[in-house]
Amino acid sequence: MISVVAAHVQQAAETTEGGGRTGVWDVLLWVVLPYVTIAVFVLGHMWRYRYDKFGWTTRSSQLYENRLLRIGSPLFHFGVLVVLLGHVGGLLIPDTWTEAAGIGENAYHVIAVVLGTIAGFCTLAGLAILIYRRRTVGPVFSATTRNDKLMYAVLTLVIVLGLAATVAANIVGGGYDYRHTVSPWFRSIFSLQPDPALMADVPILFQLHALSALLLFAIWPFTRLVHMLTAPIGYLTRPYVVYRSRDTQLGARTPRRGWERTP
Repeated sequence: MISVVAAHVQQAAETTEGGGRTGVWDVLLWVVLPYVTIAVFVLGHMWRYRYDKFGWTTRSSQLYENRLLRIGSPLFHFGVLVVLLGHVGGLLIPDTWTEAAGIGENAYHVIAVVLGTIAGFCTLAGLAILIYRRRTVGPVFSATTRNDKLMYAVLTLVIVLGLAATVAANIVGGGYDYRHTVSPWFRSIFSLQPDPALMADVPILFQLHALSALLLFAIWPFTRLVHMLTAPIGYLTRPYVVYRSRDTQLGARTPRRGWERTP
């Protein structure tokens, strides 16, 4: 990975095939920064699990307040789930695959824009409710850490920039197909053949959205977002919780059938 980055930095000022030039800033932003983010993301989670295993939790505040949480949390989580699935499909799956599956470019574009916009606004609305709850409910605000505040700020920035890029390019503007620029660049990072030239002429809102996403993944291991990488597999095999009464008398009511007093 280091040799890949070094090779691109060395060639940053060389003329490209189309006659343009890939500048040093392009290499820093679209080659160096992604690999630094990946390293921080992976090593940060390893460090967190090694030295803060008991802190690997959502630090749930449901006991402090439940009314706003029942509205904001499902709205946010279902919205962000659709957004993540849309990003996986748009960034990892080439357009040739979707066309081979019978989904034309126009159909894909309409579905992606409509679902992405609706899911983005749902995510933003849910996040706004959660932030309002965390700021106005005293016990919840007292349990809020600096990491939480930073996480909420960066998460809001990522969502707002993503929505702004979608609306500006595809609803207000004439449309922009990021699957010919951003998606190949994203896949080139993981194939260890990064192509920063693909991001050089991408609209500024898409560039800012990508950079804010890299920032989010860089701080991810040090926030409560780590719980998203934990699958509750233990719930499938853990034993039942046994409840026992401490009362010497079970009361006047006849015990329900099937229950026996535990001495």
